[in-house]
Amino acid sequence: MKYFKFLVSLMLTAAVFYGLNTKIGPAPPIGKFLNPYTGIWQNEKDDAITGTIEIKGLKEKVTVHYDAQLIPHIFAQNDTDLYKAQGYITAKHRLWQMEFQTYAAAGRLSEIIGDAALDYDRQERRRGMGFGAEQALIKMKEDPETAAYIKAYAEGVNNYINQLQPKDFPVEYKLLDYVPEPWTVKKTALLLMYMTKDLSGFDSDLENTNALRLFGKERFDLLFPDFFEVNDPVIPKETDWSHIDVPMTKTPESELPLDTITSTMDKPHPDNGSNNWAVSGRKSYSGNPILANDPHLGLNLPSIWFVMQLSTPEHNAFGATLPGALGVISGFNNHISWGETNATRDVLDWYKIEFKDDKRTHYKYGEAWKEVNIRVEEIKIKGKEPFKDSVRYTHHGPVAYDINFKGDNGRAGYAMKWIGHIGGNNQKTFLALNKAHNYEEYVTALTHYSAPAQNFVFASTQGDIALWIQGKFPNKWKGQGKFLMDGSNPENDWQSFIPQPFNAHTKNPERGFVSSANQHPVDQTYPYYVFNDGYETYRNRVINEFFRSKETFSIQDFKDLHNNNYNLKAAELIPYALENIDTTMLNAEEIAVLEQLKNWDFYNDIDKEGPSIWRNWWGKLYTMVWDEFSVEDVALDAPFTYQTIHMLKTMGEDPFMDIVATPETEHAKNLFLLSFKEAVKSLTEWKSENGEYNWRDYKNTSVGHLLQGLPAFSRTNLPIGGGRNIVNATSERHGPSWRMIVEMSSPPKALGIYPGGQSGNPGSKFYDDFIDVWAAGEYHCLHYLQNDTEADAVIATQTLTPN
Repeated sequence: MKYFKFLVSLMLTAAVFYGLNTKIGPAPPIGKFLNPYTGIWQNEKDDAITGTIEIKGLKEKVTVHYDAQLIPHIFAQNDTDLYKAQGYITAKHRLWQMEFQTYAAAGRLSEIIGDAALDYDRQERRRGMGFGAEQALIKMKEDPETAAYIKAYAEGVNNYINQLQPKDFPVEYKLLDYVPEPWTVKKTALLLMYMTKDLSGFDSDLENTNALRLFGKERFDLLFPDFFEVNDPVIPKETDWSHIDVPMTKTPESELPLDTITSTMDKPHPDNGSNNWAVSGRKSYSGNPILANDPHLGLNLPSIWFVMQLSTPEHNAFGATLPGALGVISGFNNHISWGETNATRDVLDWYKIEFKDDKRTHYKYGEAWKEVNIRVEEIKIKGKEPFKDSVRYTHHGPVAYDINFKGDNGRAGYAMKWIGHIGGNNQKTFLALNKAHNYEEYVTALTHYSAPAQNFVFASTQGDIALWIQGKFPNKWKGQGKFLMDGSNPENDWQSFIPQPFNAHTKNPERGFVSSANQHPVDQTYPYYVFNDGYETYRNRVINEFFRSKETFSIQDFKDLHNNNYNLKAAELIPYALENIDTTMLNAEEIAVLEQLKNWDFYNDIDKEGPSIWRNWWGKLYTMVWDEFSVEDVALDAPFTYQTIHMLKTMGEDPFMDIVATPETEHAKNLFLLSFKEAVKSLTEWKSENGEYNWRDYKNTSVGHLLQGLPAFSRTNLPIGGGRNIVNATSERHGPSWRMIVEMSSPPKALGIYPGGQSGNPGSKFYDDFIDVWAAGEYHCLHYLQNDTEADAVIATQTLTPN
C-alpha cells in the first residue's frame, strides 16, 4: 500500500474537518473514495490474467498468454477477433490512460478537472484537434478494412468497460470522481491526433516574424541559417536526386507582413525526438541486419507504450503499441522490423486574417470576401455551466487567435494551416507494417501515412535496410512557412504537395547503415525547400561517427550506443571557453569549480559533477548572449544551440555578445567569465540546500504520473545519466520512452525496455517494474512466440471466447 500513503493521509485529514461525504473542490467525496468495498482499497490487487472470459461479438476463441513481464501474447484466428482482443486487453490494463489522453486531445479536461482546465480546452478546440480527428476518421472509414478493425477495437474496449463494477474502476476515476464512458472510433482518431500534435505541432512562424522585424533580414539570416556546415543528414549526402521531375513551387514576389505577435499557443516539448538506426548484414557480427529504435518522449506513468504480441495464422507482430490505437507501432514480425523518429518537418503555417467587419463572418481573400465557417465548441465544465466558444474556420484552417482568445484586434485574426487537419489513414500504415514481408510492402504501407512526419527505419530477413522520411509535405516556395503570411494573398497558399515517391529515402546505402536522430533530413542538393526547423546537430553526429568507426557491430554495441552519455555539445565549447576565460578574475571557490570542469571527460555519467557545472554554465551563458530576445509582450525564440556556439567561437565581438542592460561593451570572453561566476553562485546555493551536485541528483530524472506528476504514483531521482543533445537523451521528465533492438534472424531475436510497466494500476507490482532495468541500461528479452502452443516464458493464460 506504499503507493497510497500520500493520498490516504490527505483524504483522512480532510475528512476530519469536512465530513466523510462532503465533496471538497475537485477531490472526490472522502467516504466514497475510502469505501472499503468500492473505493481505493480495491485497486491494490493485480488484474486477473487466467481463466475464461466471454467476449460479445468474437467469431472464434482467442488465446492470450502472459509472460513474466505481463506482456500479452494474443493469438486469434482472424484479424477482426485480433483487434477486438487487442482493444479488450489494452483496456484491461490501461483504460484510464487511454481515455484520459483522448479527453486531453479533444479539449474535454474541464469535464473531469473543472474550470482550471478551461483555457487548455479552449486552446485545443481552437487548434482544431476535434476537427482533425473527424477528417482522419472520414479517411479511415473510406477503407472498409480499416473501418472494420477500428470498430472491432472499440467493441473490445467496450466489452471490458461494460463488465466493470464501480469497485473495479482504475484509481484515477475514483480520485477525480468520474466514470468511464463508452469507447468510440473517434477516440482512436483523437489518440492519433494527440500524437500528431505532440510530434508535428511545433512552429516558430510568429516568433520568426518578430525577430525579422526587430533585427532585419541580414541579421535574421545570420542567426537562423537553413543549413549548418556540419550537417550530416538523415539521407546520405551522396544521394542522387536526378530522378525527381516535379519542381519546387516558384517563389512569389509578394512581401511578408511584419506584425508584432504577443502570444502563441503552447508547443510540444522541444526535446520530442528519437534515435533509430540499422546496419546491413556486412556490418553485423552475425551477417543478419540489426535494427534499433529509441523514441524520446515525456516520461510518464502509465507509460505511453504498452508492449504486445499480435498474431493470427497469417501474420505475427510484436512490439510497442499505443493504448487506443491498433497494431504494433514500433516492432517486428517474422520478416521485417521497423521503428520511427520524429522528422521535425515544418507542416504548420500561420496566416494573418483580415475580417470584413466586427461581425467576422467574412474574410478577405484575393479581391473578394470569403465566408467563414463557424464551429461552436461547447465545453462542459465540472460543477459549472458549459462554456461556448465560436471558432471561425477559413480555407487555411481555424482562426486560433482573435479578439476572443489571446488577440486584441476585432478586424484581425491568425489562422493555422496544419497537416493535422488534412485527414489521413495513418492507422492503415501500421496495420500493413504488421503484416509486411519485404521492402516493397513496407514502402506500400508508408504511402497511407500523412502526419506526424516520421523517419521510418526498416530491416528485413532478406538483408535489406532502408529509411524513408514519410509524411504529407507541402511543396513550398523558398521561405514559405518561415514567417507569418498574408492570408488574403492566394500565392501564400500551399500550392501542392511533394509527390510521395519523391519523399527523401535511402535503401541499402553503400556505407552499410542508416540512421536518424532528428537532424536535417537532407543536404542542399535535395530539390525541395526544407528549412532548418530546429534540427538536432549533436546526437546524430555521435551516432554516425560510431558506425563509421569500425567494420562490424554486435548487439552489445547497440546497447552501448543506446546508453551513450557523451556530451558532444560540451566538448565543442568548453575547451574554447576555458582557453578564453580570465581566470585572474575568479575567486578560490570559482577556481575549484573550474578545476572540476577541467577534469571532466565530457560524459554525462550519474556520479560526475562536470555535467551539472556545464548545464548551469551553459544556461547562464545562453541567456546572456540572447538577452536581446527577452522583449516584454513580444513572442521570440532565441537562436539554435549550434549557431550560438558557432558565434561564440568565431564571432566573439559581434554586437549580440553585448549585454543590453550594462553600459559596458561585452564580448564573448566577458560572457564566459560573467556567466561562469553566476553558475558557481547558483551551484553553491543548490549545494547548500541539496548536497553534492553529482549529475544524478542535480538532474533528478523522474517518471511522473500523467496527473501532473502525482507524487504518490511517480518515481523520482532515478540513477540514469545522459541529457539533452546526448544519444541517451534523458533529461528531467523526458527521454528514451522505448528502447528496442532486433536482429533479423529467422525468427528474429529482440530486446526491449521502457520506463514504466505494463499495468496502469499503481497498486500493481507491474506498474513501474521496468524502470530500474531501464535506468541501468539493461533490457528484457522479448519472448517471440511462434504459435499459441509454445510454452516458452508463459506464466499464465487467459482464453477469450465468443459470447
